[in-house]
Amino acid sequence: MSPVTVIITVVLYIAVLFAVALMASRRTDNAGFFTGGRRTHWGVAALAMVGAAISGVTFISVPGSVAADGFSYMQMVAGFIVGYMIIAFVLIPLFYRMGVVSLYEYLDRRFGIGSHRTGAWFFFASKMLGASIRAYVICAVLQVLVFTPYGIPFWVNAVILMTLVWLYTRRGGVQSVIWTDLLKTACLIGSVVLCIVFMMKELGMGIGQAAESVGSHDFSRMFFFDDPSDRRYFWKQFLSGIFMVIAMTGLDQDMMQRTLSCRNYRDSQKNMVISIILQTAVIFLFLVLGTLFYIFLAQRGIHNGAESLFPMTDAGGSAVIDKSDAVFSYAATQCGLPLMVGILFVLGLISSTYSAAGSALTALTTSFTIDILDGRKRGDEASLTRMRKRVHTAMAVMMCLCILAFERWGNASVIQLVYTVASYSYGPILGMFGFGILCRREVRDRWVPAVAVAAPVICLLLQSNSERWFGGYRFGYEILIINAALTAAGLGLLSLKKSKV
Repeated sequence: MSPVTVIITVVLYIAVLFAVALMASRRTDNAGFFTGGRRTHWGVAALAMVGAAISGVTFISVPGSVAADGFSYMQMVAGFIVGYMIIAFVLIPLFYRMGVVSLYEYLDRRFGIGSHRTGAWFFFASKMLGASIRAYVICAVLQVLVFTPYGIPFWVNAVILMTLVWLYTRRGGVQSVIWTDLLKTACLIGSVVLCIVFMMKELGMGIGQAAESVGSHDFSRMFFFDDPSDRRYFWKQFLSGIFMVIAMTGLDQDMMQRTLSCRNYRDSQKNMVISIILQTAVIFLFLVLGTLFYIFLAQRGIHNGAESLFPMTDAGGSAVIDKSDAVFSYAATQCGLPLMVGILFVLGLISSTYSAAGSALTALTTSFTIDILDGRKRGDEASLTRMRKRVHTAMAVMMCLCILAFERWGNASVIQLVYTVASYSYGPILGMFGFGILCRREVRDRWVPAVAVAAPVICLLLQSNSERWFGGYRFGYEILIINAALTAAGLGLLSLKKSKV
């Protein structure tokens, strides 16, 4: 796939993206930027949530992950379903009843300003890192496909990406995000379905034969009950999935801003239920696509190896794919598949990452303006608008710097890196909300930041030494649960009396 083809695909998508964002942002005020004016139809929000949940990380990492993990990711998805039900029927009624703009306003009303700011800062750190990782995905791929062939350095790539994201979100906020997420959902589902169709055609398979080949393949194993120390162990994945989705969706300003833009909590609940059904189907299709890619590559003598982003040649002359994250991009663009497969790959990747970066930028702007700068209590509408625009620009610059940092120092599989960051940064948020909802006691608010910092530090010590201390047991994403439990226990030690809230 030539750089010119990639450039044309990207430019055409960005033109459509800006057209959609421009139409969505007309006559948008601060309420429209922060909450979409609470006028979004639940069906629109549900489709937008599918696109929001499936980022460039999913697009890149999930198909390639089947070589090491099989279909074990579906164990985590089963936990996601339970988590979405908890969000829909516990958190959403609470947030609508309180009329919050930022989720972390709940912590202020429940505990105090110290807890409010603590939750907001942890969200800020987590979302900035997570969004930067997701944005780094597209920069890394485009660097190989477009920028390196023309001798353009990575920093130019990152600056172009964030400048475009800043431009299309600077006016519309959540309203722009929702409608661009709809575009993203259409591109993602269309890309994965059509890629599967093209792969079956290349392999000479019909639907039945492809289903049989995938189902009987070694990579299609879904359930792992045999080794509790394995990170793929069912109960680890399932329980982690429940708490991970509560933390990363239900307590995440970025994800919930679409849901809170619905007219009322019942519409919001419909949105959540429909969304997780669609997400489950789409993630399963990504795993199927990954298995078909490996079948296709195996027929051409290409195996899985390690070291750089795109394949090299080993001593025996066979091509080597070094990282699972590179499988989709390599197979789609460099293995002689029809040009349309490469275009679909680029289109899906561009749509997923631009939308995710724009959504994160809007959420960071909302949380920093409302929670940390206390913008709604400072001056009139015009003052709030000026503050919001300055914060929006600062967040874009900071995200760009983080992308450059990941390019310099990052080397882990992207999807594992995202969930690892989330396990440490969302744990204190989950613990604070859990304690606030399940326990009616007040806490010494000024000590909450110390508890929130101590919990992930203890978890880091546990995870670093778990094999030595616990007879070979290795912590996986369940460290999030321990992190939240330690935070809740710390709040319990600081508790004073029953709350009147």
